[in-house]
Amino acid sequence: MSALVAGMDIGSTTAKCVLLEGKEIVGKSLSPVGVDIVKDAEVALELALRDARRERSEAAFIAGTGYGRYKVYFGQLTVTEISCHARGAHFLFPGTRLVLDIGGQDTKAIRVGSSGEVIDFAMNDKCAAGTGRFLEVCANALGFDIGEIGPLSLQARHPLKVTSTCTVFAESEVTSFVSRGKEPKDILAGLHASIVSRSLSLMQRVGIEPEVTFTGGVSRNEGMVLALRRRLGAPVNVSPLSQFMGALGAALAGQARCEGAAA
Repeated sequence: MSALVAGMDIGSTTAKCVLLEGKEIVGKSLSPVGVDIVKDAEVALELALRDARRERSEAAFIAGTGYGRYKVYFGQLTVTEISCHARGAHFLFPGTRLVLDIGGQDTKAIRVGSSGEVIDFAMNDKCAAGTGRFLEVCANALGFDIGEIGPLSLQARHPLKVTSTCTVFAESEVTSFVSRGKEPKDILAGLHASIVSRSLSLMQRVGIEPEVTFTGGVSRNEGMVLALRRRLGAPVNVSPLSQFMGALGAALAGQARCEGAAA
């Protein structure tokens, strides 16, 4: 019987945990990250175990990744986010050759080999432009919750061009559009297109090849998914587990280490 392995992705805004047994995901959790990252990591693991109806003692191996991976003190392995997203994407979509990961605070383009290995990557972590935080700030400026803006952007009839790449200046630009009576849906469509343009420049740096897999919290935004597909002129893989891709990759890395030790 395969060992139960936990993969934990402790990000800047959320903690994700995936429990893997063999090739089956038996439990998962998504919870907020606050000031006490150690406690938040513990909570994420306990929630995933509860989801799987398992006990803590049943977890044979725990691997951590993400912004707060070194706070997973109870784990046996820490792995980079880059390799975890590549592993996770390859596991769900074996044909993946490029991963676009847009999280709360950074964006990554990862070129992936046929076995899920990282060939090259480019990353924007200097500011929040083009990330989940960017969308959240602009959504708040329009009076919407982050979960509302994807569907609303799809209703746009006259998308506006958002030229600011800085989060602060983009918020001012959004406010200016509102004062001029522009429709929120058209503003949002412009914001989504702006993020796609920034993401595309990262993707071009590593080389755009099919298949493309979209991961991270922003992949849940259907407006972003459609904008990306339109700009690429090609299909983009998105899974209900796309936000858990880092945690899944960590679990796979933990599983490989665990099996290697047992061999």
